[in-house]
Amino acid sequence: MDLPSATPMRASRVLLLAGDVMTGRGIDQVLMHPAEPTLHEGFVKDARDYVRLAEAVNGPITAPVAADYPWGDALAEMQRVAPDLRIVNLETAITQGGTPWPGKGIHYRMHPANVDCLRAAQLDACALANNHVLDWGCAGLVETLETLRLAGLRFAGAGPNSDAAWAPARLPLPQRSLPIAAPPHDAPPSPPQPADAVLLFSVAVPSSGVPTPWAAGPARAGVALLPDLSRSVALRLAAGIARQRRAGELVVLSIHWGGNWGLDVPPAHREFAHRLIDAGAVDIVHGHSSHHALPVERYGGKLILYGCGDLINDYEGIPQPHGLRGDVGCLYFVKLRASDGHFDGLDIVPLQLRRLRLARADAKAHSWLDRVFRAGAAAGLGAQPVRQGEAWTLPPAGAR
Repeated sequence: MDLPSATPMRASRVLLLAGDVMTGRGIDQVLMHPAEPTLHEGFVKDARDYVRLAEAVNGPITAPVAADYPWGDALAEMQRVAPDLRIVNLETAITQGGTPWPGKGIHYRMHPANVDCLRAAQLDACALANNHVLDWGCAGLVETLETLRLAGLRFAGAGPNSDAAWAPARLPLPQRSLPIAAPPHDAPPSPPQPADAVLLFSVAVPSSGVPTPWAAGPARAGVALLPDLSRSVALRLAAGIARQRRAGELVVLSIHWGGNWGLDVPPAHREFAHRLIDAGAVDIVHGHSSHHALPVERYGGKLILYGCGDLINDYEGIPQPHGLRGDVGCLYFVKLRASDGHFDGLDIVPLQLRRLRLARADAKAHSWLDRVFRAGAAAGLGAQPVRQGEAWTLPPAGAR
């Protein structure tokens, strides 16, 4: 007699990962509760000018808009896929006060009363180790952290001291289930041990524009800042992750690294990511900093997203160098095997900003992504996503 099926469980987990969510400046100004608009930039002195630039390109925006407005068509995609967790890099201080960081050219902030904009996307966690979370100083960071806590949004990568900044966000996976096949009748029953949580670690590198004084200290607020991408730093980070990780937990390392423009993946980034995977420390490397998408890589049964680009920004109407596209944001739906965290497939859904709102990507946006992934293949990063309808897909190694 065949044994009965084991307790049903989902064979794979799906995580939504996205790059920079920059809800300050122009985005904040069209929401219900705009912050004081004065900017301290070299050329633009009023955040409302970014709204005017967007309107000049794509038409008028009837402000104030609802909290879910910036997400636009992304919300339907997230509902359609129903990922287990939703994680972004939040690159904006959420504060009314604070003091603009001296000598820094750009200062992003969103009014705390606009935090519903983040809740509208049902985000589970935000990576905060980046080059804008302290734009309004330590007081602005403290208000940011408190606002996120009160909104029920978890975070990693920044805190009132180094212990808090380096601590991961532990994200329980929902108890959804799909049936799995019963074991062969002659095999002893061995109930599977599926992943039950994700650990989100968030770190930054100075090459992304993070000022060195932003590094959190024992009694100083700041971010989890790596000194460099050397072998010794990779091994220390891997050891720190191992100390925090429990059985049945998947690890996402969210890392803010590199410059803003260009399709090349620096060798140091590849080596660092490979070392962490070789050490068994991470299941996904979630890279960001560049304003546009970068190629991806399958390595050692894991996925490396070298740069997820901006998802939401206020760059409409601003010329971008070398034909690069900061207005094309992507949703990365990553499938991981529940049993061991191995990469089990990737679907990328591109969108583009029109009137400060994410809309369906047009043919030119898809052509741009084709350029990105062709660059990855030419650089020796292996198989890259290919277009299937309105998405770009990458199967696990060995799949047809």
